[in-house]
Amino acid sequence: MRKINDLFQELGISKVRLAKYLGVSRQMVYNYLDLNDLNKLPKEKKLLILRLLDIEEPEELDKIEITTDYLMAVESRLNQGVKNTNDLDTQLDLKGLSKDSQVLVNDIVYILKDKLLNDGPKQENYNAMLYLYHLLQSMDNVPEIKYIFAYMSKTTGFTSPEEYKFNEEQQFIFEGIIYTALTLYNNGGASKSKLIEYHRKFVEEIQEKREEKLTRTEQLNTLSIQALQELGYSSITAENAAEVYEKMAEIESRRV
Repeated sequence: MRKINDLFQELGISKVRLAKYLGVSRQMVYNYLDLNDLNKLPKEKKLLILRLLDIEEPEELDKIEITTDYLMAVESRLNQGVKNTNDLDTQLDLKGLSKDSQVLVNDIVYILKDKLLNDGPKQENYNAMLYLYHLLQSMDNVPEIKYIFAYMSKTTGFTSPEEYKFNEEQQFIFEGIIYTALTLYNNGGASKSKLIEYHRKFVEEIQEKREEKLTRTEQLNTLSIQALQELGYSSITAENAAEVYEKMAEIESRRV
């Protein structure tokens, strides 16, 4: 199995794509690759791997010569296998997205599903995916979220440390600060006792923001109710939305 694992790496086949091709979880792929013999795999999975590599028996692995034609043929078989899995397993509407974007969305959904189905700490996985969802929702308003994603991609080896896809200067500064903070964290340079005051300020700032948001929400609810009453509507609909929002702005201006 070590030879197969090395071969997959040389061919650029990720664990995620291999998992989708085999129709198993990513963790199961790791379990398969930890075995010491291909023949210990379930028969149908073994046949899928042999078919992907265009060989009939494991003994033929040593005869494989990686050429451009071979790489393209493997890629074609892998893509077809993944496509068949996607056709059966996803109901996402990906119209309008580029091919690369469609592959990315499918890979993300597959990993999310794999995490949520994992036999490990399901509640922890759910909470982590929920926080990820919150980050994605906030990304347009908080540029640092993109910098966090880039930093983690670099530290986990997926991206070159010299790659800057966003604002290079801001990303450079942010990465330096995060590296310094995480170095302190990992090397025991930070302790709870030393950070109590900072964390207290953090909590206070977040609570203030939440209170401001709640207050603004209550204000908008009050404005919408008054606007509906003045216009003689019972609710906001697609047809009257523009008129109601204009009336809300007018009511708010009266109070200034």
